[in-house]
Amino acid sequence: MANLKEIRNRISSVSSTMQITSAMKMVSAAKLKKAQDAITAMRPYADKLTELLQNLSATLDENSGGKFSEERDVTKVLIVVITSNRGLAGAFNSNIIKQVNHLTDNTYANKEVSYLTIGKKGNDAFKKTNKIVANKSTVFDALTFDNVAAIAQDLMDRFVAGEFDKIEVVYNKFKNAATQIVMTEQFLPIVPVTGGDVNNSVDYIFEPSKEEIVEELIPKSLKTQLYKGIRDSFASEHGARMTAMHKATDNATELRDQLKLTYNKARQAAITNEILEIVGGAEALNN
Repeated sequence: MANLKEIRNRISSVSSTMQITSAMKMVSAAKLKKAQDAITAMRPYADKLTELLQNLSATLDENSGGKFSEERDVTKVLIVVITSNRGLAGAFNSNIIKQVNHLTDNTYANKEVSYLTIGKKGNDAFKKTNKIVANKSTVFDALTFDNVAAIAQDLMDRFVAGEFDKIEVVYNKFKNAATQIVMTEQFLPIVPVTGGDVNNSVDYIFEPSKEEIVEELIPKSLKTQLYKGIRDSFASEHGARMTAMHKATDNATELRDQLKLTYNKARQAAITNEILEIVGGAEALNN
């Protein structure tokens, strides 16, 4: 059994750790509320815009579908990896990295795969591959639509220039503070509604022409789609960190209580031994 001083040091260390994790939990909880409100308010608009774009694209012929709807033989793929800049968020980042590795090794096993990273953890995970075309981790320093729109425009320019035949986005979708869903969404080319969904699409009245509206709407929709993905990931990060720090605080509390019990038992044993020694010494003197 460890001596009393060692146990006291461990209790002090665990208590300090518990204070840190508890503080991080409260900070993440405060940030989560703001991030959750932002993504909850944005989702209906982003989903409706995507639905509208898909319905419009489905009614256009191939020549009028626009440069962002061009289907090519897929040889070069770009995966946009959205993670966080900081750790201590449970499996938040590792789940994304695992999904990207799965896409690289299975879905696109015979393709030329590159990465665009948004988040330092994703950049750290894939920088050794020498396949990162850009690192946009600084976007989290000022997460605004304009900053994300610049990234989306860069992706659109790369696709139109023929650098990549397909662009996928991998991110965590926010469900609640304890649950994040790993999503893989095709960013480009745009996937139109096909089959039975076209017949059920809304019959819109267009002013000006349908082609002009789609040409104007596509870039805006793509920028909004990427912004929603990053916002989802941002809210998921704080939810995952809050949950992880809550569990860490509970574990630290349990460990501290166990150490206190061990300390009390060791202290009681030491006192008992001292009493026995005193009694033994007194008996020896009497004899």
